[in-house]
Amino acid sequence: MYSTKRMLGQGIKYGSLILGAFVALVPIVIVFFTSFKTPEEYRLSNSLAPPADFFNFENYRRAFVEGNMLIGFLNTAFILLASIIGAILIGTMIAYVLSRFQFRGSKLIMGAFLIATLIPSVTTQVATFQIINQLGLFNTRMSVILLNLGTDIISVYIFLQFLRTISIQLDESAMLDGASYFTIFSRIILPLLMPAIVTVFIVKGVNIYNDFYLPFLYMPKEGLEVISTALFKFKGPYGSQWEVISAAIMIAIIPTLITFLSLQKYIYNGFTQGSVK
Repeated sequence: MYSTKRMLGQGIKYGSLILGAFVALVPIVIVFFTSFKTPEEYRLSNSLAPPADFFNFENYRRAFVEGNMLIGFLNTAFILLASIIGAILIGTMIAYVLSRFQFRGSKLIMGAFLIATLIPSVTTQVATFQIINQLGLFNTRMSVILLNLGTDIISVYIFLQFLRTISIQLDESAMLDGASYFTIFSRIILPLLMPAIVTVFIVKGVNIYNDFYLPFLYMPKEGLEVISTALFKFKGPYGSQWEVISAAIMIAIIPTLITFLSLQKYIYNGFTQGSVK
């Protein structure tokens, strides 16, 4: 009886895992197959049917050349690095202050972060757009970078959980040796926060890399395309070139896939360690 229940439990567990993997992989497989199909083949064949020629790279050539994906990659990389570095520095500083210093209003600050996450960003876009426009940042990369510098509560929470695992005696020992708060933060806290920093880098970096709304709204000028807005060139009012869009999607996936596979152990460690006080 116990063996039957155990086998049933194992079957349900692995069956749900296989089903979840299937649901996640089927759209990627469809996009991958579509990226090698000709327009006629795409219209006449089934979505799950493999292409007749896996060496048909015409869609990839068109996506890269006509979509200005090289410029898109450069703009995306610049915005991503500037936004992530700034957001991590601001987030770690906020977490360090909230974790190490006792002062009136600390809980109020955390509450303000929580309240800000409850307000849909779309409802504030009119005011935000007016501010960006008055600052003279419309149609510049700095507009999106400035908006991405806002530190979200998830990043602060991850940093806070890691800081609570770092003994405050390290800070006290450094202060006895004459170290300033800035020295303690830069030479002790930041190196020990590296797993959390990598976690935030991936989580926030993927969101910035895939973001379409902010670049489309604040950087519509030709030559300021990012990866997400470059795909939009192949969609028009009289039809969409889905086979070319699929090829562009596969090109855009490559950097994210390589980064995730390279840093996945840091991501898992960051979430598991950050969840334990």
